[in-house]
Amino acid sequence: MPKGKPWTNEEEVILKQLATSGEDYKSIANKMGKTYDAIFHKCQRLGLVEDGLKRSSPSSCTQSSVQLPPELPSSEEALKMLAGALQAAIQPGLDKVDVLRLQVVSTLARAYDHLLANYIRYRQIETKLLELEFKYEQLAERTKNNAPTPTNPPLSQPTTQ
Repeated sequence: MPKGKPWTNEEEVILKQLATSGEDYKSIANKMGKTYDAIFHKCQRLGLVEDGLKRSSPSSCTQSSVQLPPELPSSEEALKMLAGALQAAIQPGLDKVDVLRLQVVSTLARAYDHLLANYIRYRQIETKLLELEFKYEQLAERTKNNAPTPTNPPLSQPTTQ
């Protein structure tokens, strides 16, 4: 149920124009002088959510401007980052922002190490599966090529007792 000031027809028209032009919720909210949530929920009610509107809320962002490295850092590199954060954390005179940033770095390094271990395990399983599939194909091909041609089995003679 809407809680704030009702939307005017003009505001809805402007919202539709901005939404269809590809603007994200945050910039639309800034331009229209409304909150992010007000823009998002109004877009939902108007059916504009799927019309190319990009969500830019930190809690709901699916697209990131963060540049991904071409290769994954090793577990050792993640541990080095964690060690660097630990060394920085013992320095005197850190302000609250620095402490919070170092906590984030250490949490991310631990999570990364755990996820990297799972990734490596999955890659090993995938490699083994591909090897087994290849061996199975070879075996099936060999069996097909070496299979004796079917012949009619000898007719069994009735036994007399």
